[in-house]
Amino acid sequence: MSLRRLLILWLSIFCLAAPARAAATDQDVQTSWRLLDYIAVDYREAVRGGRIINPMEYEEMVEFSATVSTKLAALPDKSAKASLVGGASRLERAIALKAEPAAIAAQAKALAGRLLAAYPVPLAPTRAPDIERGAALYAENCASCHGGKGEGPAGQFAKLDPAPIAFADRERARERSVFGLYQVITQGLEDTAMQSFAALPEEDRWALAFHAGSLAYRDAAEGERIWRADPAVRALVPDLAALVALTPAELESKIGQERAAAVVAYLRANPQAAVMGEGGSLQLARTRLRESMDAYAGGDRAEANRLALSAYLDGFEPVEAVLQTRDGGLMLRVEQAMAGFRQAILRGESLDEMRDRLTATEALLGEAESALAPEAESDVATFLGAFAILLREGLEALLVVIAMIAFLRKSERTEALPYVHGGWVAALLAGIATWFAATYAISISGQGRELAEGVGGIIAALVLLWVGVWMHGKAQADEWRRYIAEKMQGALSRGSAWFLFGLAFLVVYREAFETILFYAALWTSGNGGTIMAGGLAAVALLGVIAWVMLRLSKTLPITQFFRYSALLIAILAVVLIGKGIGALQEAGMVSITSLPAIPRITSLGLFPTLESVGAQLVMIAALLVGFRSAGRPHSVAPAPAE
Repeated sequence: MSLRRLLILWLSIFCLAAPARAAATDQDVQTSWRLLDYIAVDYREAVRGGRIINPMEYEEMVEFSATVSTKLAALPDKSAKASLVGGASRLERAIALKAEPAAIAAQAKALAGRLLAAYPVPLAPTRAPDIERGAALYAENCASCHGGKGEGPAGQFAKLDPAPIAFADRERARERSVFGLYQVITQGLEDTAMQSFAALPEEDRWALAFHAGSLAYRDAAEGERIWRADPAVRALVPDLAALVALTPAELESKIGQERAAAVVAYLRANPQAAVMGEGGSLQLARTRLRESMDAYAGGDRAEANRLALSAYLDGFEPVEAVLQTRDGGLMLRVEQAMAGFRQAILRGESLDEMRDRLTATEALLGEAESALAPEAESDVATFLGAFAILLREGLEALLVVIAMIAFLRKSERTEALPYVHGGWVAALLAGIATWFAATYAISISGQGRELAEGVGGIIAALVLLWVGVWMHGKAQADEWRRYIAEKMQGALSRGSAWFLFGLAFLVVYREAFETILFYAALWTSGNGGTIMAGGLAAVALLGVIAWVMLRLSKTLPITQFFRYSALLIAILAVVLIGKGIGALQEAGMVSITSLPAIPRITSLGLFPTLESVGAQLVMIAALLVGFRSAGRPHSVAPAPAE
């Protein structure tokens, strides 16, 4: 299989690994959630004391609840679907019986929460909205109807039927989530003066929703004090998704009305505080693990394994890089505990053993939350983390690229150097494009990230196996002279040149992709200057290493150069095959058979599992056989891609 086909295969698998939910399903879930949110808030305007007080509003509630039932019944089959459909039917009956508003609100909100747990869809911004931009948009588009400070309409706008709402009305605001506001801003409201603002960019609509949602809450200073001082409060709002879905009333039920109002004021005015677990919370990981335990207790091992995998990929991995910079040992213990939990599910351990594992894992997550808390952050740890990540990931790619450059110079084939440089430059540009795409255009799931890293690592390892064996074959002086004699008649073939381009691109892009993920997680801490300083320091050191290696390669005899280069590339092939299998295991694509006696050394691609160690042993065996065959006298190994 040619390198071009391998690259196409890898990129195809990566694209398939991105979230592939049908747009229609997402829209149905989002619409159902919006209708449930609307019912929870506005039903009290239709019914009071078992009597209809607004017939038009009541007809709307009946229609909305029926629509929810229809849409939920049409969703793809899942184990939770029957329960959701039943909940929608019960809500319909309760509305038909004119139940009390508090009961309807509780039913609608509970059903909305279960809906998102069963059918997750993007319901939050990809980054913290620009609140100043939201205020400017509000003044430009909303103030004339809703009042400059959300106090409600004045003059002719007060005569509209229905009249525009007053965002500063605390009683109404306490039942409204930011996501509910975002949905109304996006879709508008039929039969009202509220038009759709779907033409605005998504980030503007989120900014506008946050500003509108903040107008009823003012005590941000007290909210900041509570947020920073109380880990239990931070645990209730672990990320942006939780923040936009949370209603002040829900928070009141947990921490009290005054404290909830203050925290809402702070978070809606400063949403960056909840970005990517800045509050130190791993609540999603805890929730998924408990759901996994419930599924296991119910006999559904497949669902239990899926939820346990989600606990790691969606709940823990996004903050893994930050935790590694603060307490690398703790990061490894959490990762191993969560992997052990998944293995125990597959082995079918007893319920008592599983509960013990859950307790132990949750205890480790508690330690991790403390380490991730804002007060645990330090500039030194952030600098060293950014430095170590780029140095570690960049060194693997650098070693291969420098070996290729040195080889071309030794061969006096400098006309092919532009292909090598073009390959690694293209990889860096592709890495930047990946960052922009992942930040602004698409959402790369945890499984997609691991799958892309795993497949990329395995393909790179196989290509390096080929190159290493070929280089070892040229370590014999006679073989090198024969090769030069054959190739001195003309420049390297086009196929060889593009092979060099593809190899440089593949090894650099794989490391760039992983580095981007780590830096994206670090960036959420808001300490951008320190992160940039650590990254630039790593780049400077990599530059020094590259210069030293190129200088040394000039002084090495040709046979020693090829011998050392072949050994270096062989080692990298073993490392990458181990990392590739490890990533596929984390993505749930390869089984895990624990080998407790084997240490975990991530930098060497060594993981305590039979599958990853076995792959490395197979790679070592293939290298030994290849080296032995290529090293026989008078053997002529083919040049790569020629």
